[in-house]
Amino acid sequence: MEAINLAEAEPRLSELVDRVEAGESIDIIRGGRPVARLTGIATSRRRIDATMLQSLTATIPPQSQDAADLVRSMRDGDRC
Repeated sequence: MEAINLAEAEPRLSELVDRVEAGESIDIIRGGRPVARLTGIATSRRRIDATMLQSLTATIPPQSQDAADLVRSMRDGDRC
């Protein structure tokens, strides 16, 4: 675990966050004492069930107009 002075950490915050995302932990020091720790947040990601996704999309009827025309008609309908 690396320790870095607060004054040095401030201009490098984006870099430090990238390193934390990569798995590192970094202590922030102020006045010679550790005052904070940057650590990553563990998030659980569910795998996409491709079969379920295909069955869901198979039930959606095909659209009679393309996306640009749909958005345009929705936008123009709000003007009335």
